Amino acid sequence: MTTIRITHGPSGLDALATMIPEKAPANAAFLWRYLETPRVVPGIHAMWTGPEISCPIPAAHLSNEPALPPENATLHPQPGDIVLAYVPARMWGGNPDPIFDIGLFYGPGARMFFPIGWLAGSVVAQVRPEDRVNLADACGKIRRAGACEITFERVA
Repeated sequence: MTTIRITHGPSGLDALATMIPEKAPANAAFLWRYLETPRVVPGIHAMWTGPEISCPIPAAHLSNEPALPPENATLHPQPGDIVLAYVPARMWGGNPDPIFDIGLFYGPGARMFFPIGWLAGSVVAQVRPEDRVNLADACGKIRRAGACEITFERVA
């Protein structure tokens, strides 16, 4: 378990992120298993958390996933952090499915604040420093263009 690639052609997003399983073992293992095959997930600029592209994992991609514990938790993600947020079933608006969200944080001033309040997320990976300018530029384009589809895949 080492590296994932995050891409979105129209914005030019192409970033490599290094997994950090030593800091978030259960969360990193979940994401690594999820990416056994490349995944295309919806992406949209977050409304409450600041400089983040939120990528909620579709419920159809999941089957009876266990609850994720908070690990390497943060309330204030840093640029380049890949944060896995978990919300139990029925907690947010009565949604019957748990929510698993991959957050791409690209700028300073981010916060894990939602309509339901503060929710610590687990930092599971970090975009390589040399890819962070591309990440910020591409995420800015996604912000201006609206909803999109982002591809996540294992590299090594």
